[in-house]
Amino acid sequence: MRAAVMRDWQLRVDDLPDPTPGPGQVLTKVLACGICGSDLHMLQHGAEVRELTRELLGDAEPDPMAPKSFEPEHDTVMGHEFCCEVVDLGPGVENLKVGDVIVSMPVAFDADGLHTVGYSNRYNGGYADLMVLNEMLGMKVPTGLPVELAAMTEPLAVGVHAVAKSRITAGESAVVIGAGPVGLACIAELRMKGIGPIIVADYSAKRRELAALLGADEVVDPRQEKVIDVWKRVDGVRPLVIFEAVGVPGLLDQAMQMAPRHSRILVVGACMQQDRVHPMLGITKELNIQFALAYEPHEFAGALEAIADGKVDLQPWVTGTVPVDGVPQAFTDLGNPEAHAKILVVPGS
Repeated sequence: MRAAVMRDWQLRVDDLPDPTPGPGQVLTKVLACGICGSDLHMLQHGAEVRELTRELLGDAEPDPMAPKSFEPEHDTVMGHEFCCEVVDLGPGVENLKVGDVIVSMPVAFDADGLHTVGYSNRYNGGYADLMVLNEMLGMKVPTGLPVELAAMTEPLAVGVHAVAKSRITAGESAVVIGAGPVGLACIAELRMKGIGPIIVADYSAKRRELAALLGADEVVDPRQEKVIDVWKRVDGVRPLVIFEAVGVPGLLDQAMQMAPRHSRILVVGACMQQDRVHPMLGITKELNIQFALAYEPHEFAGALEAIADGKVDLQPWVTGTVPVDGVPQAFTDLGNPEAHAKILVVPGS
């Protein structure tokens, strides 16, 4: 099969052996897979992250329930936002059949334990022609839902989980810093929950446009006006939750500086570098800071249902498609926020 392969923090396209499904697993053909910003960050900062993780963990015993980590000197095929068609069944599969179109949480399990699909040397992700998935985690895509939108289940689920972790309720307002894919997912879920006003800050005019389409009440270019000043102008009264959805050093400290007293900050931007904050900001304002990662199974299922039921239109989010051989260039193209928000890998296209 054709695949975009990461090895030694370099990306190349190559031919790999076709994977084989084990007991309770299915072989699938990738129909569409979104390129996630965390994959871009992993390619750029993965070595730094792994070294920092080693320093922080020290001699601590590894968690036996944690997914097995990939080794960068071996092939890794990323891609965890996928929609696939079942093309073969492993032993014992009963609830899926050849031809079923499915999405799945990017997790696989076998006799050796848990594996993160897309960050595993054993289970490749969706930047490839084929994937092996566990039948138990496969969710059938409702008939008529375009596969490109079904592939958006995973990134939307990130926003669903972040909003749930923030504990935001009706009568509170939201500021979202960053209108990349994670920020857009948060905006979509905030709108579905009836939260408002939603004020969004991003330097990119294109991303501000997408934020408005997905439900932002106000969008602002931080070079023109501070996002907290916009909130004060359009609201300034309701309790505020700030979503930090950028994930670069310095943003959390900025969020703490702008936050009104007793605010909550939800950190969902995946910063893979060491960062610094001023704790006294949080102490004097009595801020509550919550970090969020991924999603729960019911949130993933709820995201698929919301897309299928038309509760949210994610079509504007998709700004381009590429074949597997176009993945390296797509990683470069996603560096221009005026050109792209979400590029889908569509093998065979």
